[in-house]
Amino acid sequence: QVHIAESGGGLVQPGGSLTLSCVASEINFDRAAISWFRRNPTNKRELVAVIGRSGGTNYGDFVEGRFTISRDSAKKTVLLQMTSLKPEDTGVYYCNVLTDMDDSWGQGTQVIVSS
Repeated sequence: QVHIAESGGGLVQPGGSLTLSCVASEINFDRAAISWFRRNPTNKRELVAVIGRSGGTNYGDFVEGRFTISRDSAKKTVLLQMTSLKPEDTGVYYCNVLTDMDDSWGQGTQVIVSS
């Protein structure tokens, strides 16, 4: 069974930075497309970023160059580096791991952007 552990959320002031981490175990990591989604306080779910098996990336329109997603196969880890954070980035961020066999979600990590 796939196990996903997210970390790195917290409280940060507007303009600040956070790096979220997603560690996936019991999975063929190299065959997985891994995404970060978020659910905001109004319960709207948005795709934040996705990184494919070959390393190709895609971002939500609202990212506007502020975030970077990357993957480390040796550590089975995907990072989401977030800079220039805005209050509207507040939400619970979830890691999704998608392979031919699995579609798994983590428990989420809370991000609060507030002064």
